[in-house]
Amino acid sequence: MMFPLPPNSTIGLVGGGQLGRMSAIAAARLGYRCHILTREVDSPAAQVSHAVTISDYEDPVSLRAFAAAVDVISFEFENVSAEGLDLLASLKPVRPAPTALRVSQDRVAEKSFLNQAGVATAPWACVAGLDDLRAAVSTLGLPAVLKTTRLGYDGKGQRVLRDPSEVEPAFAALEPKPLILEGFVDFACEISVVIARGADGAVSAFDAVENRHRGHILDVTLAPARIAPEIAGVASSIARRVVDGLELVGLLAVEMFVDAEGRVLVNEIAPRPHNSGHWTIDACPASQFELHIRSIAGLPLPPAARHSDAVMKNLVGPEDVTLWPEILATPGLIPHLYGKTEARPGRKMGHVTRLFPLGALPGEFGVEAALRPFFKPPASAGLSEA
Repeated sequence: MMFPLPPNSTIGLVGGGQLGRMSAIAAARLGYRCHILTREVDSPAAQVSHAVTISDYEDPVSLRAFAAAVDVISFEFENVSAEGLDLLASLKPVRPAPTALRVSQDRVAEKSFLNQAGVATAPWACVAGLDDLRAAVSTLGLPAVLKTTRLGYDGKGQRVLRDPSEVEPAFAALEPKPLILEGFVDFACEISVVIARGADGAVSAFDAVENRHRGHILDVTLAPARIAPEIAGVASSIARRVVDGLELVGLLAVEMFVDAEGRVLVNEIAPRPHNSGHWTIDACPASQFELHIRSIAGLPLPPAARHSDAVMKNLVGPEDVTLWPEILATPGLIPHLYGKTEARPGRKMGHVTRLFPLGALPGEFGVEAALRPFFKPPASAGLSEA
């Protein structure tokens, strides 16, 4: 396969969600076509792509036909078949490689890799049975978080244990097993770094950002994170260590906790574009999606620089979608809708971004004012009884 990929080549993306959609848009700007492999009819990515294959992620006939139609292959979320990617990798280059996907798909493999690479995480223990869980609770203490090792995202597949009486019900409820117990981190904030790595080993990392969650789903991202420069430097160094350790070609997001003492602990990694990097579309000359496409296509990586500070707010579920007309009417808000037809509770439907001059990220009241449709005062505000 010729690299860098010449214009009009076709990039295959496994998965049809919003990350694939925004990757396909970035690919089009660089002169590429995208072919989407997804289970979903009328998926967000397929709506903006050159071609689509509707298939299971493990069907060998569909996978072979898909590989024959593209020049390089990537994926847009972790819950795809690593075995399917192995078959694809035997036919066309897959970037990142299936080995990186396997590490990120399994929390035990992920934590083991990180610790072996010298990267700190919360204390953890693998839980194959109830006796393992009792022993882990005794060692790590409570509160702690019990999670599935696979298939969890946006808070799914986990339970917070605060009392010994919760141990057995939580173990029974979570599937598939084995599970993992993670010690509770008294964190000051959650941050992430999105970093790209090319086949030549060159890397380009965006500034660390602060992430705030609501109901275990990312709600707001502040770029840059309000952390000391030395902590930001540590976070960037950790991301570089992880992406090099994986020998990853593509994009990697590293989610981290900053604890009350200023230590940086890695929570999890994602070898793909990431929700906490959506602000880069509007605040950077080259977004995370462009860096993703450049990495897998063998193009040079530009600096992951920003020309503005930014606040990104997710649109989640029907309650946020009802605000769409007001969002469109609010000066300064940059709207992004993902083309999903059904606004289910907890489903990410889009996001908005608000830009500020470099170094002028506002305080809390300023953030609320910038995201005015989401922080409207109660109807009675400002009224008094006669």
